[in-house]
Parts: sequence; structure tokens; C-alpha cells
Amino acid sequence: MAGHSQFKNIMHRKGAQDKKRAKIFTKILREIHVAVKANGPDPTSNPKLRVALLNARESNMPKDNVERAIAKASGEDAGSDYIETRYEGYGPGGVAVIVECLTDNRNRTAPEVRHIFSKGGGNMGETGSVAFMFDRLGYLRYSLDKLTADEMFEAALEAGAENVETTDEGHEIYCSVEDFATVRDSLTAKYEDPESGKLIWKPQNPHSISDLETAQKFIKFIDAMEDNDDVQNIWHNADIPDVIAEKLG
Repeated sequence: MAGHSQFKNIMHRKGAQDKKRAKIFTKILREIHVAVKANGPDPTSNPKLRVALLNARESNMPKDNVERAIAKASGEDAGSDYIETRYEGYGPGGVAVIVECLTDNRNRTAPEVRHIFSKGGGNMGETGSVAFMFDRLGYLRYSLDKLTADEMFEAALEAGAENVETTDEGHEIYCSVEDFATVRDSLTAKYEDPESGKLIWKPQNPHSISDLETAQKFIKFIDAMEDNDDVQNIWHNADIPDVIAEKLG
């Protein structure tokens, strides 16, 4: 799936060029807030907070910002309460899309997400309308210089992971949702924190976008979704072949 890999790289470059750092930080701070409110400020006993802190480090968020967010969420007057919501549907070209949000007002977020789907040439469906095309998994990524592919494969499986894929982005480790905390803690104890660690929706089969116009529409759609403050994560099964991805580059 070389095209899929290159597509991810294109999206990464676009993110680095187009996103304002403040918007990325706002989303992570909201994630920290929810984690602390749910299970307290101690990451050793709060798995959700540990994931949020990994995301903060991956995005190079200053330590002071993180500490202030934890302190604020721990206070009696911790501001708005956020709820986790999920929206599903089809984007341009029939790509299956899952959108995860943190919102303090569902009556605002749902219409906004629906509008982005419609404006982008897709449509938002009911919960579960595309989730069956994805596997819900735990995901960890270690840098390539940490271990060889064979060493990481053996270490991850010993920790309870289901699979390891070594790509240009690093050693990508997959496990069940139930085993995520165990696998993460076991590997962290041996090799320190991963570069990334979270629960993901992994597509079972790629959906090819084979023409340039549709690919451009899809990237514009993803950009619009990412610009929404309530949107935390977007998962999709798009696969853009190399010949199209090179024209987008």
C-alpha cells in the first residue's frame, strides 16, 4: 500500500504547513481537561491522561502549558465539561470517515460536522454506518533507531501486541483495546515512552481515490474538518495511488 503511505505523508506536510499551532494545542488541552476531570491528575493511575500527555509531547507542546492545563482541570472551577461524541459518514469519493469530537454542546457540533460532510460532497450517516469497516485497536509507535524490526516484533508480541508493522514512520504496534494499557506499560518500562500512543480506528480495506479532482476535494474536506475546534481525530480508509499523490505534492 505504497500509495496509502505517501498519502499519509502528504497529509502530514499539509498539517505542518496549514495548521496553526494554537489550534492543535487547544485540542490537546481539551483532551487533558477531560482526562483529568474523569480520573484525576496522576498519569500513573490515569491511562487516558497518559495518552493525552503523549499527544502533547508528539506535538511539542511546552511543558508549562501541560502543567497549567492539569492544574486548571484539577481545580473546583474547572470550566466547561466536555463529552466525547462520534460521527460517521462518507466523504468525497465514497471514502468512509469516522470523526471523534470533544464538545460542550452537541447541538452545535452535530450540525457543524454534518455541514462539513455535505459541503465536501459527502453525507453524514448514523452511528455505526461505517464503523464496521474499521477495527478498533490500540496503537503505539517507536522510532526506527530504538530497535531493529525483528527485535521490536519480538518485544511487542511478548508484551501482548497482535501485530507490528515497520514503515518509514517507525515501528507501528497494534493490539486489542483491552490490552492497550498492558502493552504500553510493558514496552514503556523497557524502552521508555513511545512517540505516539492512542486508540485508533484502522481501516480493514483501503478505498482507492483514482482521480486528481476527487483527491483534491477529499484533502479540502479533511482540512475543513480539522479546522473545527470540536474535532479531535479523523479516521478514514482513503488510499491515493502514487501517480495521483505525486500531482498533489
